Amino acid sequence: MPVEWLLYPALGVVAGLLAGLLGIGGGLVLVAALVLALPLQGVPEAAVMHAALATSLASVVITALASTRAHAQRGSVLWPSVAWLVPGVLLGGWLGSVLATQLAGNSLRWFVVAYCVLAALQLFFEFPRSRPAHPTPPRGPLMTAAGLGIGAVSALVGIGGGSMTVPVLIWHGVAPVRAVGTSSACGIAIGLAAAAGYAFNADVQGMPAASIGYVFLPAAIGISLTSVFMAPYGASLAHRASPAVLRRVFAAFLIVMAALLSF
Repeated sequence: MPVEWLLYPALGVVAGLLAGLLGIGGGLVLVAALVLALPLQGVPEAAVMHAALATSLASVVITALASTRAHAQRGSVLWPSVAWLVPGVLLGGWLGSVLATQLAGNSLRWFVVAYCVLAALQLFFEFPRSRPAHPTPPRGPLMTAAGLGIGAVSALVGIGGGSMTVPVLIWHGVAPVRAVGTSSACGIAIGLAAAAGYAFNADVQGMPAASIGYVFLPAAIGISLTSVFMAPYGASLAHRASPAVLRRVFAAFLIVMAALLSF
């Protein structure tokens, strides 16, 4: 039985649950797992890191769509903030992915390792803390500028940006559950722009036939098949329980991912 029949849907369960619960699509977990799995699918060694990032981002689109729909039904997506963030994340996602296609896989690997550690620290210490609620959703050019940075970094590490978007929104006085919903909506734009950048700016030979540029379609589809069902469940949990313990567990897991990618 091909590995993707079991592995990729299993990864989708994790990605979807985290997307709905924490606003984090599990992209860092996906990247680490794909780095190990894609060579078995015939992805050449020089392209493994790029393909892992690109495939993770492609799957983020469907995961984020499902999470956004679930949160929107509960009124937890701040659409005015999304409108200001999206232009920045679209441009940043595209530029970040184009830059990544010019970098060596080993450089990208260490960038992801560093980000895993930083994201784990942010999750473990729950920084920044919630501020007093602001009467209106955060908006304006500074949000677009923040989106540019979020999109670029997300493209370089293969994520939907939740580990950056959520803290930014919380710092602006947004309730955590609404920050998660709003982050999910932004993740759709990040995934689309960054995956397109990896797909249409790839300069690589030897990718498997079922690929578009660096995006390995069987993995992206397999992950999406289950993540789309788990994201609403994660969103439901986010509205019913405090995710503090899960945040710390995921933080520890990210440290493990960083250690695996270091070897």
